[in-house]
Amino acid sequence: MDYFSRQKNTNIRLTLPVVCFVWQIAMIILFGVFIRYDEESDTHWVETKAHENITSDIENDFYFRYPSFQDVHVMIFVGFGFLMTFLKRYSFGAVGFNFLIASFGLQWALLMQGWFHSLDPHTGKIYIGVESLINADFCVAGCLIAYGAVLGKVSPVQLLVMTLFGITLFAVEEYIILNLLHARDAGGSMVIHTFGGYYGLAITWVLYRPNLHQSKRMQGSVYHSDAFAMIGTLFLWMFWPSFNSAITDHGDGQHRAAINTYLCLASTVLTTVAISSLSQKTGKLDMVHIQNSTLAGGVALGTAAEFMISPYGALIVGFFCGIISTMGYIFISPFLEKTLKIQDTCGIHNLHAMPGVIGGIVGAITAAAASESVYGKQGLINTFDFTGDFKDRSVLTQGGYQAAGMCVSIVFGVVGGAIVGSILKLPIWGDPADENCFDDEVYWEVREPESIPPILEYNNHMIHKQQDLSESNFSVEHCES
Repeated sequence: MDYFSRQKNTNIRLTLPVVCFVWQIAMIILFGVFIRYDEESDTHWVETKAHENITSDIENDFYFRYPSFQDVHVMIFVGFGFLMTFLKRYSFGAVGFNFLIASFGLQWALLMQGWFHSLDPHTGKIYIGVESLINADFCVAGCLIAYGAVLGKVSPVQLLVMTLFGITLFAVEEYIILNLLHARDAGGSMVIHTFGGYYGLAITWVLYRPNLHQSKRMQGSVYHSDAFAMIGTLFLWMFWPSFNSAITDHGDGQHRAAINTYLCLASTVLTTVAISSLSQKTGKLDMVHIQNSTLAGGVALGTAAEFMISPYGALIVGFFCGIISTMGYIFISPFLEKTLKIQDTCGIHNLHAMPGVIGGIVGAITAAAASESVYGKQGLINTFDFTGDFKDRSVLTQGGYQAAGMCVSIVFGVVGGAIVGSILKLPIWGDPADENCFDDEVYWEVREPESIPPILEYNNHMIHKQQDLSESNFSVEHCES
């Protein structure tokens, strides 16, 4: 390792602990000032029940939301983490840094989303419950998506800085899209995936490494690393119906979102397998496609999940997403790297950015085509929340605002990512040298397996048993002779 690399490692040994301690102390102080339990998690819940004539604790939002929260939480820490373990020498960084930035991000997200969405003007406090935890995980998901673009090429301190700004940008664009434009985006096709995808792509574009070929030997996968990554895929695939339905309205909206996502994902798998096989002269499958493109349907149906898209409509969305996402890995990713200098490690353009845009388009069309004959009068009001200041909004107008929301997420992702990328480009963050990218050994203590001394093979009890048996037979034969 050269002198410059050693200096970077010295920087990270000093910087990472300081950053972690300072930011966690800051979180403790800010939580002490602003964060409080909401009425359903406070000890005054007993009084609230009596005042509102609630007869059972089952009416507490915890019992409605916590199962979905569990599923989303597993997706964030296990699904995203293991999906990125495909690199042969970067499994620790994939799972470990995912763990780090998610743990920091969810704390900062509770504050940022609280300041924008639920700050009590009278007390100046943010009141949190189980739904707040789900929304914080959603917020973190956008940053984990962006992490996929820079996987193996940045330091943990850069990741924390990226998460700090990413959560902040997310909270602002989420407020604009959901509150000001009043767009619907239950599963986050626009707010989470489109923003996170273009945020990460813009950052990796600014951080372009012309000499990244020096670590080419580390960029591939091996048999066991692909198997580990498939664990992440399966966790994400199984729990995506919970992700898209977690914060929808109780009842038919949540039920419909889970059904639509379930069907869309199943359809995506078949077309992904078909295109992957067709793309190879031998007809064999590419594990990259199976790990990633099979999830694209869940991304694309996020916005329209709670709409009356119909079961066959969900299958159609999944059908086309599998094709488009797989073709993206085959044709678009090489084009982005060669022509636009975008080094997208995980291919987030094909799994998140592009399917997220498709989801925004599907949501806009489905909203504009909504009718009272399909939804019912009250159904339209409930699904699109046509109440208060928005009670006179038409479905066509709603479709227009849905499209506007998608544009906002793209702008925030691209512009915000370019600015944050410029900050991360400063030579103070301890990022790895080109020849050391995609290697855990730069930031992790890696213990290589030691060769087993030949003498240890005699510790096998079966070998001892066989030897004893042979000796016994020899003794018997000797006596007989």
